[in-house]
Amino acid sequence: MESKKKTNINLGKIIRKLLKRKKLIIRNMLLAAVVFGALIMCVPRTYTCEVTMAPEFGNAASAGSLASFASSFGINVGNGAGDDAISPSLYPDLIESKQFVVSLFPVRVKSQDGLIDTDYHTYLAKHQQKPWWQKLTIWIKNVVKNLFGKPKAKQEGNYKHADPFRLSEDDYNMAEKITKLITCSVDRRSYVITIHVTDQDPLIAASMADTVRARLQQYITDYRTSKARGDVEYYKKLQAKAKQDYDKTMKAYSLYADSHRDMILQSYISQRDNLENDMQMAFNVYTAVSQQLEQAKAKVQEATPAFTTLKCASVPVKPTGPKRVMFVLGMMILTFLATAYYVVKGDDLKRAFKDQPSSPRQPSPSTDPGNPADAQL
Repeated sequence: MESKKKTNINLGKIIRKLLKRKKLIIRNMLLAAVVFGALIMCVPRTYTCEVTMAPEFGNAASAGSLASFASSFGINVGNGAGDDAISPSLYPDLIESKQFVVSLFPVRVKSQDGLIDTDYHTYLAKHQQKPWWQKLTIWIKNVVKNLFGKPKAKQEGNYKHADPFRLSEDDYNMAEKITKLITCSVDRRSYVITIHVTDQDPLIAASMADTVRARLQQYITDYRTSKARGDVEYYKKLQAKAKQDYDKTMKAYSLYADSHRDMILQSYISQRDNLENDMQMAFNVYTAVSQQLEQAKAKVQEATPAFTTLKCASVPVKPTGPKRVMFVLGMMILTFLATAYYVVKGDDLKRAFKDQPSSPRQPSPSTDPGNPADAQL
């Protein structure tokens, strides 16, 4: 078996080499700080607003204790939302849906300095700061597209009334951009919903975070109360029909009673009694439908979920990105490591290039030892 060669690292020798070339190392690090500092200054800062809320569940009392006990061990018993088809775990998918994102296009936003007051779609399309290399990349793409791309008619979609089923190219790209700026996460144990909105303006980030929270609550409220609200509309129609029938029978009874006030014949009395019974039955139907309508309205209020806002939207003070100081320090550290490697291994690399054997030359006839003429010389 071949013995493995052990490589001994002489730290003292490495440190001495680095100290000898300290001017080179310092110069490269300062150059990296200036170059990468100038680059990172071109990147616009972004602000992130966080909103957290907890939904109310309609679980049965018997299952509630078991679910809470199991959740303490990280076990999910059921979906945590009763019989709802849209459980809290699906809220992130709901916010990423095109229907939800497109509904945010016409939301009015205003910048912190007051210079921008427009809708969210226009703000993201025309009022975003970009670094110079991104502008250059977009310009090159447009030039290449104009030179080699096939000309096609520009379709300008009405984003204020955009159809999520059929979006224009610009609206689709804008929806994808908003999806990256707005994120939602749900804790599997406590079902606490956390919404993050990132933007270049702190006031717009906070206002959009609060808007997304309100839109999500309204969507879930509309979903959970959809059946109850349908029942309310149904009973309203029945009540209107019952009220119409009651008014009709009451009018017929009143007219007959007034026109046959002094009649004593049994046939007239029987006809009056029949009309009175019809009126009473119509009144009973109207009363019953009215009671059912009130019960349906109460069910709407009962089915309306309650959301507890744990952390409300607040205008962020400090930017969340980019981390300029950390980026510059990271680039300086990488520059130091690269320069140190060059200083330590530079001499070995130069020696390796010098010690490479040159390509063998063909001996010339004048120096050929087998040549008799050379032997005589």
